[in-house]
Amino acid sequence: MRAIWKGAVTFGLVNVPVKLYSATEDHDVPLHQVHDADGGRIRYKRVCEVDGEVVPYEHIDRAYDDGERTVVLTKQDLADLPAERDREISVVEFVPSEQIDPIMLDRTYYLEPDSKSTKAYVLLRRTLEETDRTAVVKFALRQRTRLAALRVRDEVLVLQTLLWADEIREAAFPSLDEPAKVTDKELTMSAQLVSSFEADFTPEDYEDEYQVQLRKLVEAKLEAGETVDTAATFGEAAEGEGEGAEVVDLMEALKRSVADAKKSRGTSKSRKTG
Repeated sequence: MRAIWKGAVTFGLVNVPVKLYSATEDHDVPLHQVHDADGGRIRYKRVCEVDGEVVPYEHIDRAYDDGERTVVLTKQDLADLPAERDREISVVEFVPSEQIDPIMLDRTYYLEPDSKSTKAYVLLRRTLEETDRTAVVKFALRQRTRLAALRVRDEVLVLQTLLWADEIREAAFPSLDEPAKVTDKELTMSAQLVSSFEADFTPEDYEDEYQVQLRKLVEAKLEAGETVDTAATFGEAAEGEGEGAEVVDLMEALKRSVADAKKSRGTSKSRKTG
């Protein structure tokens, strides 16, 4: 991994030098656009509307237009902003971890100690662990002031940027103004269904099925060319067809789901025993 930012976490007079790394990466199959008539690559060019010339990225600046006037902001202008020059991740407060609403979580980064001595880093890590608190911090990254949650994962400090409060949309749906009536029997049956699916979450047990199928399709086309029949490659039956696809009432759907779940669990246990 390559560090994308260097600075220091500060709380009080304590200073913790750190390096910032992206904690996640994209696993999607890389695709590009082509012309459907001849397969020619579609490319986008940055063309100046004044002289019609293609402009290299290094010669592109930003501008703001208020409708009557335009002001150009150069790369140096932006780099000289005080927030951009600041290399501190400042702790604003320590809050109970459960108070961080998951809907606010955005990008995740790892923090690595950037000092010969890791004592200050370990001190902050252990403080967060033993107090069961999450540090709310502010810092600047890529021309934006960020609000973030600083917590511990597998003995490493993790920084998760947070959306600002005004970036969270209100969930106002008229269809929910008058709640539907749910019977006790339906609740009981639904709870049984939940119980039949109970398990410990293991992320490694799941895979991105769309990307797996996309890679299979790409490999098939590489081997057989454009004559590949996609439907035949993955089977003719569409999802939702066949037994169980008919519309049933809620109670009947719950009963059948519980029965299917029990049957599935029983089959799984038999295989393991075998």
